[in-house]
Amino acid sequence: MPGIGRSPAPVFPYHLASLAPWMSGLLDQLGYQRADVLGISWGGGLAQQFALRCPDRVRRLVLVATAPGALMVPGHPRVLLRMLTPRRHHDPGYAARIAGELYGGSVRGDPVLAQDLLHATARPIAARGYYYQLISGIGWTSLPWLPRLRQPTLILAGDDDPIIPLVNARIMHRLIPRSELRIYHGGHLDLATDAERLAPAVEAFLTAEDDTGT
Repeated sequence: MPGIGRSPAPVFPYHLASLAPWMSGLLDQLGYQRADVLGISWGGGLAQQFALRCPDRVRRLVLVATAPGALMVPGHPRVLLRMLTPRRHHDPGYAARIAGELYGGSVRGDPVLAQDLLHATARPIAARGYYYQLISGIGWTSLPWLPRLRQPTLILAGDDDPIIPLVNARIMHRLIPRSELRIYHGGHLDLATDAERLAPAVEAFLTAEDDTGT
């Protein structure tokens, strides 16, 4: 997102609901009419928004460790307070200390996994980019519109995710007509920290034929 990684920080704040045309434009630039879309955490919200706003451009949808936005069952307040600062992206020692409490799953026993993941790039996250991304989701929710999602959808959720409680995945599964729920033993970052275990489920879903033979 703008201000994350090597992308320039935006001059003005943006809202998640306004980002679907940006993604559509990106596909145009890359020369693709349709794509499989996978979103993790905040990115899962954007994936839902894109699939709802531009349904013809999304073949299959994968939602990982995510929720329907403002109308979600929140995590523990102490955990959410940790999310209000980008310190964990700047301070490797701090990231290691809070990793288990914040992300759960595999990093509880090996917090260095989260430390390495959060500091995988040489350029630290810009504070303005981080806060703009946080506030972009204020007031946004997909909950009333989830029954309109028609794409085959895989929902991956961990049973030890302090940020996104598992009940959110169950709610989304009940509302999305063509959804499949996979609950894994792990936390918020396990698709990245334990890809060898979880990625095959994503690959199998994306390569399976649906009822239209595609």
